[in-house]
Amino acid sequence: MSAATAQVVPLTTGTGVNGVALTVLIVLFAIVTVLGFMASRFKRGDHLESLDEWGLGGRRFGTWITWFLLGGDLYTAYTFIAVPAAMFATGAVAGFFAVPYTIVLYPIIFVFMARLWSVSHRHGYVTSADFVQGRYGDRGLSLAVALTGFLATMPYIALQLIGIQAVLEVAGLGGSGNWFAKDAPLLIAFVLLAAYTYTSGLRAPAVIAFVKDGLIYLVIIVAIIYLPHHFGGWDHIFGAAQDKMAATNPVTKAPNGAFIPGDPQMWAYATLGLGSALALFMYPHSITASLSSGSRKTIRRNAAILPAYSFVLGLLALLGWVAIAAGTKPIGLDGKPNPQLVIPQLFEDSFPSWFAGVAFAAVAIGALVPAAIMSIAAANTFTRNIYKAWVKPDATHAQEAQVSKLMSLVVKAFALAFVFTMDKQNAINFQLLGGIWILQTFPAIVFSLYTRWFHKWALLVGWAVGMVYGTVKAYQVINPATGKHFGGSLSAMPVIGDLGYIALTSFVINVLVAVVLTVALRAAKVANGVDETRSYDYFADSDDPTVAQDLAAHGGVRTGAIEY
Repeated sequence: MSAATAQVVPLTTGTGVNGVALTVLIVLFAIVTVLGFMASRFKRGDHLESLDEWGLGGRRFGTWITWFLLGGDLYTAYTFIAVPAAMFATGAVAGFFAVPYTIVLYPIIFVFMARLWSVSHRHGYVTSADFVQGRYGDRGLSLAVALTGFLATMPYIALQLIGIQAVLEVAGLGGSGNWFAKDAPLLIAFVLLAAYTYTSGLRAPAVIAFVKDGLIYLVIIVAIIYLPHHFGGWDHIFGAAQDKMAATNPVTKAPNGAFIPGDPQMWAYATLGLGSALALFMYPHSITASLSSGSRKTIRRNAAILPAYSFVLGLLALLGWVAIAAGTKPIGLDGKPNPQLVIPQLFEDSFPSWFAGVAFAAVAIGALVPAAIMSIAAANTFTRNIYKAWVKPDATHAQEAQVSKLMSLVVKAFALAFVFTMDKQNAINFQLLGGIWILQTFPAIVFSLYTRWFHKWALLVGWAVGMVYGTVKAYQVINPATGKHFGGSLSAMPVIGDLGYIALTSFVINVLVAVVLTVALRAAKVANGVDETRSYDYFADSDDPTVAQDLAAHGGVRTGAIEY
């Protein structure tokens, strides 16, 4: 049998458990669990009883720690499951856009994130909503930003669980089996995650990220060298992918997807890339990881070196097409096709069991890092911008930390219940909505880093209009295969008419509304709140004594030099 047509016999049957792979997965998972608990002593200040210490790691992570933390945060387990799955199922428009969008992303954050770091460190802001409240002296606009971030983060956490489920299912656990085999492993994993996140805060994912990223790099580099040679080379792989994308889907009566986006897909591809790039660092978990760094220079260094992850993501995306050439059949234990299983199944079919176990561990541990950071970020947002702002304004630093710890448990429990009780597609739909929603906070956050020309009420109304428009448009998208609403993130753009990313269209409408209302409100001389920031605050760095003084006033404790 030629290399171009050879297929490796799977190492497990459809109902069997891959004992070797599962053992490797458990051992590596146990190691990172121990590291998670030990992380409470990692670069620790005098205590963890403040959000600066528990929720932001003391705000003194250096370049490499921040690089691993951000990489572990942004390139999630679901990313490594969903991107190649999209390439496998529908091609480049749905999958490969993730690569250019992460490349476009970093020049954007190079420009604005250093300013957010500086003003946040100068005033002790923990969340982006803290900054908005300080900039306009308005709890309403701040609450809108906080609630959007909180709601957008919740389904993101649930998707990390789905990534772990995919690995466990291919390893032989899950499907329609008994409760212990189906749900107990996931429950145990997240109880452990909740425990060490509670005790160690942001330091836990910072430490685990080293292991996670190392495993991801190892697995993908080995796969991208070995698998193409094993399955006939890239020419055969690209040919097989092109043939599959051009074939007619029996359900939709249309081609399966696009091998290379043509003219009808160009707007969709471009708007998905740009809109996703603008949205990613609006999520609370992205901002939390950024604010944990020790200087504004650290932020800019990371904007320069994080594209290394985009290179790995590109290789990973191509594995979706490798799976087509390999003839991978991603069939769940319930007997139904599930493209989300394609990468774990490809590794189980193509590698020895022990290496498949390493790959499974890379994905599973890859879920722990972002899930921990997301739950911490959501908890910090709740504590600072709901509990402290509206319930207990005189809360002490220790009380803030305790509320945030407890809320991080609630967030994880909610995500776990969501996955156990609802269809996986609902989590995906809500995550698509989350991307639409979170982009609507961009004007209030990023524009306000440079100017107070926009009126706070105009920003609030623009946000509301963008949220409503985006939600309605997303609801109107029907999945042709299932007939259900929220069937995708693309819809016809006003004026242009071509398909485009709903989030970006909503964002444009949001900005237009904010501009028009700002002109009207400024003409009417309506007060625009009180700004507690000053021009210098947006350039302050770690060696500025006022930064240390203000952080101390907000519960942060600076001890020693910044660690690299």
